[in-house]
Amino acid sequence: MSNKITYKWLGFIFLTLSFSACVVPVTLIDKKANTSVPASYNNSQDSTNTAKVKWKDYFTDPNLSALIDVALQNNQELNITLQEIEIARNEIQSRKGEYLPFVNLGGGAGAEKVSRYTSQGASDAMSEIKPGKETPDILPNTYFGAFAHWEVDIWHKLRNARKVAVTNYLASTEGKNFLVTNLVAEIARSYYELMALDNHLEIIQKNIVILNNALAIIKQEKDAAKVTELAVRRFEAEVFKTKSLQYEIQQKVVETENRINFLVGRYPQPVQRSSQGFNELVPHKIYAGLPSQLLENRPDIKQAELKLVAAKLDISVAKANFYPSLGLSASLGFRSYNPLYLANLPEALMSSLAGDLAGPLINKNAIIATYKSANSKQIQAVYDFERTILNAYIEVSNQLSNIDNLEKKYNMKNNQVQALTQSTDISLKLFKSARADYMEVLLTQRDVLESRMELVETKMMQMNALVNTYRALGGGWN
Repeated sequence: MSNKITYKWLGFIFLTLSFSACVVPVTLIDKKANTSVPASYNNSQDSTNTAKVKWKDYFTDPNLSALIDVALQNNQELNITLQEIEIARNEIQSRKGEYLPFVNLGGGAGAEKVSRYTSQGASDAMSEIKPGKETPDILPNTYFGAFAHWEVDIWHKLRNARKVAVTNYLASTEGKNFLVTNLVAEIARSYYELMALDNHLEIIQKNIVILNNALAIIKQEKDAAKVTELAVRRFEAEVFKTKSLQYEIQQKVVETENRINFLVGRYPQPVQRSSQGFNELVPHKIYAGLPSQLLENRPDIKQAELKLVAAKLDISVAKANFYPSLGLSASLGFRSYNPLYLANLPEALMSSLAGDLAGPLINKNAIIATYKSANSKQIQAVYDFERTILNAYIEVSNQLSNIDNLEKKYNMKNNQVQALTQSTDISLKLFKSARADYMEVLLTQRDVLESRMELVETKMMQMNALVNTYRALGGGWN
């Protein structure tokens, strides 16, 4: 009769826990990500995509390729990210172990004195270990055995937690790829900036020679009383100004070299480069492909997508906390009040097997809060995924327009430089024949310097636009 009552109570408890678990007191919004993008860039249906080109084939300058190679080995931020990937991989192993049985092997020894005014103490006082001897007041205890515990993953809470760890690991790998893309692009941009600075320095040095020659002519004209001391001083001031600009450029060269050295992971040293013919560099032709290819090529988009998958799995994990959990525990070993009796079988043998079922019934506030937070994080992940796609498309669109406009700008700047260069000779001839004053010569020299500097700057912007477009399309990590 007592067994039937016990079973009835166990059944009642199980039904109560199951009913309370089946009722999740929160209704959440399942937000879907909008991954649609425009069909094309500028109505082009060409699917050829520059992002598929490996960086070693895209950047053909051997000095630049060598810098990128070293950076991929030594860059500290990249190596930190690689360790984060290892941590994520270890998290997978940890999560996998949680839904497998835990088995521990151990033993111990101790002594216990039980009060005689307890049920155990009164029973021990009346019992006998050997005929004529009652149980001692202080009873030793020695045991050795295996102890196991296993939480049965009924609701796949632990398995889903492992899937979350796997997804986060994959996301961290895509994060590393995106870091590589940015690292390659940053080194290339700094390298082209360094080449541009070298050309700036060369232009300034040539302009100093031209200004000194003009200054000599002005002095001769002053000796001939054709101009005043004012003209000589203005030209001298222009020479000093240009020389000071030279030192400013030299400082920028040092800083740019050290920026590259930092990215490469080494202490300051000269950066090998060949800046000759920088203005003659011909930009690659860019093939943007189709906008839908961004979802495949951009590591940051794939990372955002994986984070969204992980966030949805987190909701399943949080939801499983409302359900009852089933745990099994068992032990098998030897126990005796005397170590010498541990080998006596079956008297010293001990064993146990138990199961427990427990679930939340009252005060679920913490579980509900965790569940709601998981849902909010999932909605955040959706918005982040959509934002990443939108940002990628806009980046590509901006750079494609930038390449087109910079090409036109460079052509106009080149025409300006040629016109101003011719005007330099004309202004000197006119000055010698007293048909132009010294200010016209001075301003012409200043305009030539600025236009040549701007031409080099535009070429650098062109090369950087190619780098930025390659990065925006998702190239550089493969």
